[in-house]
Amino acid sequence: MRATQVRINTANLRHNLHCVAQAAPGCRTLAVIKANGYGHGLLRCAHALSAADAFAVASCGEAIALRNAGIEQPILLLEGFFAADELAAIVQRRLDIVVHHLSQIALLEKFSADHAIHVWLKIDSGMHRLGFLPAQVKAAWQRLRACSCVAPNIRLLTHLACADNPGSDATLQQLDCFDRVAAALPRSEQSIANSAALLAWPQSHRDWLRPGLMLYGASPFSFPGASDHPFDSALAQRQPSPLTQQLKPVMTFTSNVIAIKHLQKGDKIGYDGSWRCPEAMPVAIVAAGYGDGYPRHASAGTPVLLNGQRTALIGRVSMDMLCIDLRSQPGARLGDPVTLWGEGLPVEEVARHAGTIPYELLCGITSRVDVVECS
Repeated sequence: MRATQVRINTANLRHNLHCVAQAAPGCRTLAVIKANGYGHGLLRCAHALSAADAFAVASCGEAIALRNAGIEQPILLLEGFFAADELAAIVQRRLDIVVHHLSQIALLEKFSADHAIHVWLKIDSGMHRLGFLPAQVKAAWQRLRACSCVAPNIRLLTHLACADNPGSDATLQQLDCFDRVAAALPRSEQSIANSAALLAWPQSHRDWLRPGLMLYGASPFSFPGASDHPFDSALAQRQPSPLTQQLKPVMTFTSNVIAIKHLQKGDKIGYDGSWRCPEAMPVAIVAAGYGDGYPRHASAGTPVLLNGQRTALIGRVSMDMLCIDLRSQPGARLGDPVTLWGEGLPVEEVARHAGTIPYELLCGITSRVDVVECS
């Protein structure tokens, strides 16, 4: 059996959910488990996060899978519905929907149901992706309020574009925009904070939180050094909560050494020979590559743990294999364990070396990798 596997620690999922409650006491939690629970398993995450007040997913298919598995909490469709034929299933499965476009309102105006649908009206406060522009919100709210199939308690939400950058004022501008729009409507429940806002922008804490990445134990901050960034004193009030440091990785991606080569100075490693040995040195070949979800564009020097100790990637990542530097561990042997990210090696650090974000790595584990659940 190929040794490459992913371990999912559900106890760490529950721990991270507890960190959410500590960061924003008194708020309710919409745990975001879309994209197969950020690669951790949709149903596995839902069961482990049973203490969450509700779940958020991207599609009706994800929501139906949760209902079929016996999940009873409210489920919010973050992109709403895409066609009229989904509305019957939404009513039958008791799903909440985000409404972000006039075409959705037009379909709701023509729909009748025995049970009202709970709607979250999305305000485009500055991200300019989904949602109604401020000047459109009141009219959209009025039309929704007049729909016979829509529950009267219409909630409001928005999404922050720059919450992962505490040095940016864009978040304050979005919060101000949202509050001005909301003030023109009857008081309703609100949701603004994603993981980054939850940890760095307490003024975004409203009735409902929407943690995603932090549930899986990764820092949501994009600047170098993530949660240990040396903040300027002028931004001290925007430092992420110390709870950022307490998050525990849920996914640990591992493999084994399957070969050891003793190479000479100048020998080329891997495809196109872009990396050359600077001296005579041992090299280990590890049974993991981009066919498993390890990023092909990870650069030489990307950290890897061998026997729990740091070493580095060398050469280009192949589909099934990658190579690591053994100069710091000349006694390494066949079968020695390798951690590619997870316990002891933050996924966000690997992502920075690969020029991407931890979300992509976590979601990118392929189906051929064995998944082992532990708690």
